[in-house]
Amino acid sequence: MAITAGMVKELREMTGAGMMDCKKALTETNGDMDAAIEFLRKNGQAKAEKKAGRIAAEGIVKTVVRDDKVAAIVEVNSETDFVAKNDEFQGFVEAVVNQVADNNPADMDAFMAEAWAADASKTVKDALVEKIAVIGENLNIRRFERVDAENGCVVSYIHGGGRIGVLVVADTDVVNDEIKTCLKNVAMQVAAMSPKYVSRDEVSQEYMDHEKEILLAQAKKENPEKPDNIIEKMIIGRLNKEMKEICLLDQVYVQDSDLTVAKYVDKVAKENNAKVTVTKFIRFETGEGIEKKEENFAEEVAKQMGN
Repeated sequence: MAITAGMVKELREMTGAGMMDCKKALTETNGDMDAAIEFLRKNGQAKAEKKAGRIAAEGIVKTVVRDDKVAAIVEVNSETDFVAKNDEFQGFVEAVVNQVADNNPADMDAFMAEAWAADASKTVKDALVEKIAVIGENLNIRRFERVDAENGCVVSYIHGGGRIGVLVVADTDVVNDEIKTCLKNVAMQVAAMSPKYVSRDEVSQEYMDHEKEILLAQAKKENPEKPDNIIEKMIIGRLNKEMKEICLLDQVYVQDSDLTVAKYVDKVAKENNAKVTVTKFIRFETGEGIEKKEENFAEEVAKQMGN
């Protein structure tokens, strides 16, 4: 039976496997789609380790929140955005984030050694290797975090279909829709403005001293004629400006520039007779810090299909 490009495309969309793997599977099974899927599952795993060295810088971030109290966030990487949008890959990432929420693993090594929830005869690492075999790309469970909001609640926000994921944790004596909406808006702020800290209280003295040193050198170079006491005031002003950029509660609230984030939270808290304190946020952005390999996907497709 002649194997067409359309059949290869259909099999790839169903499995997420590589194009050449799909073409071979269809050839070996005489175009039987179900048999080709089975072929990929049976024969792909041996190739999975070969893919481990390839750069996986795409992928998605997923979150899960349980009863407003427990939440988890994970980043799982793939090589291409095409696979990141694949149902098979997305289902795997969802299983990963749920397992993190359920088991609260101590670190990545402990997590990879855990029994896989869907099949206790496998470890998480086994499930990952199997998924690499089926999908046909290198995949990587890059990082995760789990939080427990004992004295309040936690909310999540996903931006861009999983490009950015955020968890915000708050201590609050009232948990209702208004408070959760407020915290969701704060999570959107974190996604958009990428702060480093919740408040100035979290900024270490070492960081402050280092920034002062840099600002002092800049100020003296720009204003060599100004006396030291004026330079000192300039440094304080610049440092305050920087704190308003990197500290979440000091940032200008993007949805109302008349308020800071802290004032926005206080406003909603007062409206609900509540005491609300944002205590933590986690922001994962897919692929941040990973050097991506530049490729021409159209050329790759043509090359692999032999055109």
